[in-house]
Amino acid sequence: MSLKEYFKRFKYPANGLLIVWREESNFRFHIAWMSLTILFSYIFSVSIIEFLIILTMISFVIVAELFNTALEELCDKFQPTHDPHIGKIKDLSAAAVSVAALTALLIGLIIFTPRVINFFTA
Repeated sequence: MSLKEYFKRFKYPANGLLIVWREESNFRFHIAWMSLTILFSYIFSVSIIEFLIILTMISFVIVAELFNTALEELCDKFQPTHDPHIGKIKDLSAAAVSVAALTALLIGLIIFTPRVINFFTA
């Protein structure tokens, strides 16, 4: 495989990211929080281990959102009218994103709360 062919493969994931960016406000919301979290990680000088945990949680949320979006698109393709089973699938998929986001928030609070308190009391 040539280098050109290798890099050509990246157009598909790039296209997927572009689609989710354009069509999903929740994805843009997660990206905004991701950016703030990375900025806060720098400002509050989190440790390398904490930063790796933060990056893992960010990825967890983004991947969950991507799968949720893909599953919703698939459901809409094969069942464009309301169907209780499709509704259940979509609700479960949305719940997975919520669990990921709440877990990330909890971990973020554990990492950043002492630093924020210290910043305002020092």
